[in-house]
Amino acid sequence: MPSDIEIAAQYSSQPIIDIATKLGIEKEHLVPCGRDVVKVDLNALKSSTVTKRRLVLVSATTPTPSGEGKTTTSIGLGQAFTELGESVCLALREPSLGPCLGMKGGATGGGHSQIMPADRINLHFTGDFHAITSANNLLSAAIDNHFFHGNALGIDPRQILWRRVMDMNDRSLRHIVVGLGGKNQGIPREGGFDITAASEVMAILCLAEDLDDLKARLDRILIAYSYDNEPVFASQLKVTGAMMALLRDAIHPNLVQSLEGTPALIHGGPFANIAHGCNSLIATRMAMHHADWTITEAGFGFDLGAEKFFDIKCRLGGIDPDAVVLVTTVRALKMHGGKPKAHLGDADVEAVRRGLENLDKHIENVCKFNKHPVVALNRFASDTEAEIALVRERCSSDAVSFAISNHFTEGGKGAVELAQKVMASVQKSEAYAPLYELDQPVQEKIRIVCREMYGADDVAFTREAEKDLRQLEKLGMTELPICLAKAPSSLSDDPALHGRPRDFEVTVRGIHLNAGAGFLVVLTGDILRMPGLPREPAATRMWVNSRGEIEGME
Repeated sequence: MPSDIEIAAQYSSQPIIDIATKLGIEKEHLVPCGRDVVKVDLNALKSSTVTKRRLVLVSATTPTPSGEGKTTTSIGLGQAFTELGESVCLALREPSLGPCLGMKGGATGGGHSQIMPADRINLHFTGDFHAITSANNLLSAAIDNHFFHGNALGIDPRQILWRRVMDMNDRSLRHIVVGLGGKNQGIPREGGFDITAASEVMAILCLAEDLDDLKARLDRILIAYSYDNEPVFASQLKVTGAMMALLRDAIHPNLVQSLEGTPALIHGGPFANIAHGCNSLIATRMAMHHADWTITEAGFGFDLGAEKFFDIKCRLGGIDPDAVVLVTTVRALKMHGGKPKAHLGDADVEAVRRGLENLDKHIENVCKFNKHPVVALNRFASDTEAEIALVRERCSSDAVSFAISNHFTEGGKGAVELAQKVMASVQKSEAYAPLYELDQPVQEKIRIVCREMYGADDVAFTREAEKDLRQLEKLGMTELPICLAKAPSSLSDDPALHGRPRDFEVTVRGIHLNAGAGFLVVLTGDILRMPGLPREPAATRMWVNSRGEIEGME
């Protein structure tokens, strides 16, 4: 089969102004960023009266190295709605350079279900990630500068919570010492880097209602504690105005299109295993404001991104999906059934049967939010009829809708059945039910998520986590939603446990207050907020040809 780049070359993009016009966005609200991208001004949300719009959430079973194609399915589903003559807009996350140049590769779909221009979106795009990185690191620089000039706030260097970030996988920067080289080079102290997608500034941008809310959230960032153990907030360093200046353009969503001309708002990119895993609330609302159907996704499996979509984004943003799509593949189910990655193309009905336990658990998880999923089987050429029939039968026994989707090879036409099943499922939609109440104790909220979403028997809190809990109680910051940081490749906190693990305990080793974002980050197992590059990074397969085109980015 041709490469994604070769397939994309078969299509001609529509003028981006025409895509905006299709959505009813007025020209005065568009800021061109080249030929194929425009930023949509926030004022476009005030341009007309909104009637009832439908929101579709796309999630997936537990990810495997074979790839489930959640983003590709989202794009194909959007194209299928276009094929059916429906008014539709995608609302997706921006890719991070770390995964694009590391293990995962690009994040703009694949085959005949891609968004364009893929090379720009996957790399620097409109500079949103760079703006977030710069705003974050301005605050870091201000903290160290405050020390250098006398430390009037009495910040304890041993209790600085704020870390620098960069949009790259670099394990050597996880733990560092800054300020070496003498008294003119700053105050020596321990520090480190997280990846930009895990930063609180990223989460703040993605949950902000508008510019005023963005400023208020930046002011509330907890950066450190003083020698007297009093909290120190970003507002006290008086640089949040400058952070706002750096984020001024980044807060506006980016409008692009799919290969078949389906509008797509791409904005924000927090990871789901170490952050809340959803595109910006502003972009989701912008899509719902201008299209009858909005299709969005939540990162990794339903237990990670979709749980946070409901318990954080829906709760804070006042939105509620009308339909939920659960993506899976025969290949992924085989892997969850114990089949090695190298042999996933071989027919093996029994491996699929064993792996169906993972699908069962995710279906149960969707129902716990008062929703009824449509299972989308992203079809691969190696899938046999017997394997597909087994998945269909299991969905029937679980009383959920099922559709085969061939969007990768056929584009929108290949996902029409899925689109029709999604539209039909809306008639059964009920208001979502959160998994926990905000006024419950933090320990209990964590236990509820671990037991209900992951299937854990219980939760163990380390001494450091218990210390964090006491600090949260002292600050009076316990009535916040929780954001569990966990290995994405397993329902448990052990990445090696596939399928549907049982008889396990989740270990919580730390709880960080993201006061600006408005949630608590709960670190489990050995999860890291700065990934490393694999042995053979995707970056080693990229180059620029003589025509100036980027190749090897798949």
